[in-house]
Amino acid sequence: MNPELSDAIAASWSVPLWGTLSLLLTAIIYCRGWRVAKLTRAAALPSWRAACFFAGLVTVWLAIASPLDVLGNWLLLAHMVQHLTLMSVAPPLLLLGAPTVPLLRGLPRGWVRDGFGPMFRSRTVHCVARFMTHPATGWIAMNVAYLAWHVPAAYELALRSPAWHEVEHACFFFTSLLFWWTVLQPWPSRARWSRWAVVPYLVTADLVNTALSAFLAFSNRVLYPTYAMAPRMFGLTAMQDQAAAGAFMWVVGSAIYLVPAIGVTLSLLSRRRPRSALVTIGGAPASGKMNAGQSSDLLRLPVLGPLLRARYGRQLLQTMSLAVMVVVIVHGFVGHPMAAMNLAGVLPWNILRALGVLALLFVGNLFCMACPFTLPRELGRRLGWAHFRWPQWLRVKWIGVGLMLGFFFGYERFALWNKPASTAWLLVGYTGAAFLVDSLFRGASFCKYVCPIGQFNFVGSLISPTTLQISSLSTCTACLTHDCIRGNTQQRGCELELYLPEKRSNADCTLCMDCVKACPNDNIILTPRSVTRDVLGTEPTSSLGRLHRRTDVACAALVLVFAGFANALAMVGPRGALLAAAARKVPWLATGMGIFAGVVFATLVVTGVVWLVSQSARGAESRSEAFVRSALALVPLGMGMWAAHLTFHLAMGIPALLPLVQQSGVDFGLRWMGLPHWGTSRTLLGANGLLQLQLLFLDGGLLLSLYLLWRMAAATQVTRRALAIAPLALLTVVLYAFGFWVLLQPMQMRGMMMGAM
Repeated sequence: MNPELSDAIAASWSVPLWGTLSLLLTAIIYCRGWRVAKLTRAAALPSWRAACFFAGLVTVWLAIASPLDVLGNWLLLAHMVQHLTLMSVAPPLLLLGAPTVPLLRGLPRGWVRDGFGPMFRSRTVHCVARFMTHPATGWIAMNVAYLAWHVPAAYELALRSPAWHEVEHACFFFTSLLFWWTVLQPWPSRARWSRWAVVPYLVTADLVNTALSAFLAFSNRVLYPTYAMAPRMFGLTAMQDQAAAGAFMWVVGSAIYLVPAIGVTLSLLSRRRPRSALVTIGGAPASGKMNAGQSSDLLRLPVLGPLLRARYGRQLLQTMSLAVMVVVIVHGFVGHPMAAMNLAGVLPWNILRALGVLALLFVGNLFCMACPFTLPRELGRRLGWAHFRWPQWLRVKWIGVGLMLGFFFGYERFALWNKPASTAWLLVGYTGAAFLVDSLFRGASFCKYVCPIGQFNFVGSLISPTTLQISSLSTCTACLTHDCIRGNTQQRGCELELYLPEKRSNADCTLCMDCVKACPNDNIILTPRSVTRDVLGTEPTSSLGRLHRRTDVACAALVLVFAGFANALAMVGPRGALLAAAARKVPWLATGMGIFAGVVFATLVVTGVVWLVSQSARGAESRSEAFVRSALALVPLGMGMWAAHLTFHLAMGIPALLPLVQQSGVDFGLRWMGLPHWGTSRTLLGANGLLQLQLLFLDGGLLLSLYLLWRMAAATQVTRRALAIAPLALLTVVLYAFGFWVLLQPMQMRGMMMGAM
């Protein structure tokens, strides 16, 4: 940087007299009031609250007195940093200081008694205060101020006039105080809405931030003329400065909204079932009751609940799925050879795959519940051939891990998405394998040890928000028949041998509901649960033992994560150029064996890197346990990448469903369905809206993975814990940045008429 420019920046510190005096006076009043109030309210006013309040005051002063204020006239990026500081850093810090009581107690007693006392007793003041602290008021005021001041005319006015600039800052600061009041609910105020409402409150605010950020980042012109004429700094053009400002608002702003949203969600879920309600392995109670009254039973919902609890409810869902699969197979063989005009080229890869991943994130393992591959095995079971038990030495996930890797490799290497007939043969072979294995072996061995889709879903369901559990421990203790696992004359029990009183994890659970229907006491519920429970838990499960000791499960998790990023990378333009360059240097890499060797090598490298960096947070755990926990902590990021990638497929594929079905009608001779009309590129959300949703999934995965890493660190002191997880956190952020870059590249909608966006 130019030395003269450096000197100019260093000399641009300014101390606004009235602003500085106001902040100093506020600090003195708060300090005086905090010391007095702490004598009687020590629990409500710990020292960290005072530290937060003073940090908030310092942050405000830095925003208005540091070179940021001057640089904002030349760089949009600097102005956005200043705005974000005034809106999303200083207000939360001040509110964390619980300022109401200390500020009142810090004022002279006569002022409070004779001046503020009558005012506080006024009904009008109470109504105004209730209105100002209402969540809707805070949300609307903050977002309206945020958007209005970024309208070019208003923004330019603030740049030209120092007085209007101060008004702009005041609007940002005070409306943000109202917004964050609902989120932090400073003592002694009381919440107006349910705590659950804070999650959509924050997420919708993030959507507003994302929309404005994307508009700035992707605009093809300079929005604010002042910056086009301002002297350029740090080698940034006006367009680069605008794009950088948009990216900063997008990434940092999203983190500021989503981190507390995830924290609120996790805290609420953790309250659903206290530790005292857990049972130990073998059924010994930690308490006599599972607090069923505090848990929501989703099986009691209208329409959906009776269907899932019905004796043949799952068979109905499987029959519907099987019928769809048969149509897809037939169309794959006899329909139009172009993948974009064939059900086998679109429905499995672009629609159903995305819906399965989204179901894992928002509900649970719904694909396995309605799996069409397992319905034909009922025939094999009725033939009475299943006399064998799956070999003990094969009761691990390594077969499934290998098949997962092979499945993802084959999908790309043989372009299954572009070959309807090959997709049809794959579905036929999958059904045949399920029939063969489960006709010979008991205990749903195909689902548990072989099926690659099942292994993907089992790993993904570790962060699903629902689980099956018992309602009352005393009822299970008194039960002598254990029909939930053994079955009875009316209903078979759990084929995967998951004993509900000992079930701690979603792993291996297909949500088949057999245990629900077999239980004679109606003692099993489908209830919300903490999405961190499986990764952070240490209790044995009824299926996999102690999850944090299962290296095979960790490798399955890494394959899921690696495949999520690799599958998305395969759809962007730079990937082809990279492979072509590699093939020119080493021709063998372009062959099938070369590509497979590259996939295996990359997987081993990822595994090795995770192993190495996991040892930094090992603590008292063994090396393998630290590796397993670290691999499982990456699952949210991997699922976030899968959701972001497949949401693109879903949003682009759904508008093509109608012409696709019409095309299948033409191929099957059903002319009454009409002739297909293939449109041009379009999505349900528009290009910007779709990208925002994709990045929302990826952001959520990053934040949850970082939270899991923080929780799993063995060190108890904050500094030591931060140092322990630093390598893992860095790896996670690097993966996130790579995924962010991939999503910003032009995506090819392979197998679709719509082409690239």
